[in-house]
Amino acid sequence: MKEKKGKILVTGGTGLVGARLLPRLAGAGYNCRALVREGKAAPAGAAGITGDLFDPLSLAGAVKEISAVIHLAAVFRTADTELIWKSNLEGTRNLIEAVRLHAPGAKFIFASTSHVYNKDNPHPGREDDEPAPQHAYPASKVAAEKALGESGLSWSVLRFPFVYGDGDGHLEDLPKHAIAAKFHPAMRMSTIHHRDIFTAVAMALEGKLDGRIVNIADEAPLTLYEILQLAGETMPATSEPLADPWYLHADASLARSLGFKASVRTIHQAKEEGML
Repeated sequence: MKEKKGKILVTGGTGLVGARLLPRLAGAGYNCRALVREGKAAPAGAAGITGDLFDPLSLAGAVKEISAVIHLAAVFRTADTELIWKSNLEGTRNLIEAVRLHAPGAKFIFASTSHVYNKDNPHPGREDDEPAPQHAYPASKVAAEKALGESGLSWSVLRFPFVYGDGDGHLEDLPKHAIAAKFHPAMRMSTIHHRDIFTAVAMALEGKLDGRIVNIADEAPLTLYEILQLAGETMPATSEPLADPWYLHADASLARSLGFKASVRTIHQAKEEGML
């Protein structure tokens, strides 16, 4: 049995990322709590603690004695923009305030998105680029990042690109979205495997990313044509010029300079090693 390293609160523990991150955190020796609504079971790898991001009073007990909070909970694919903003900004503000009042020494690790970058960027999205989100989800994330940066807490922001692996079904779901959006097959998209979300979060817990917004991505952004092939689909081919060549491509050089190294370097490796 590994020695417990610290008490961590995880929001969104039953989601696509949280359900795969929590067992890894527990296996690394962290004492994990998961914020769950009343009557809901705790996800694997964590003890459930009842609370609701829309109920500030319920968060006081949830953050008691924690050394860190990993805030994954978010609303993404819905036409209800009011719910997106309420969940991703107001919910984050409520959690920030609870930590500020009841656990001011805790680290606040916030999961954000590489969709915050301008679609027609002249280079891969970099952390020092002015955000230019196109939709409510990334716009709400940018606003929440700003609130966290002004909170006075010890914080780090991890901007994730397309997340896949561990049987989450996300890769298999991609073709319908890419084809419906009429994306160019030559467009390259940054990706990250769940195993390396843990790699990045572990670095943040150790303080290596304190006070930084950091893009987290693997080493080989593939074309959508290749990615869909790996997902078992064929994307319509074209030789038309590619517009906005850096859209969905994040520059992860800052993360690498801080010591991040993806253990799953490419989607090809994930497939070869049975990690899709």
